[in-house]
Amino acid sequence: MDAQQIENLIQAGIPDAKVTVSGGEGKFEAIVVSNAFEGLMPVKRHQLVYATVRKQIADGSLHALSIRPLTPDEHEKSG
Repeated sequence: MDAQQIENLIQAGIPDAKVTVSGGEGKFEAIVVSNAFEGLMPVKRHQLVYATVRKQIADGSLHALSIRPLTPDEHEKSG
């Protein structure tokens, strides 16, 4: 898998999200900004994102994904 494929999967599962994926060789980092995270605890945010790539993790095509799930306000404040 490449970063663009992962971005597409996350985007398909969380349609309003702005997704940026970096990395390679099976190890990626995703910054996911979405209103869907509003009011959710960090674990629930991660679960929401992992659900979009669960099949790829299970079949081994995606080995490691670090997720940074943010609301638009949190993203703006993080600079």
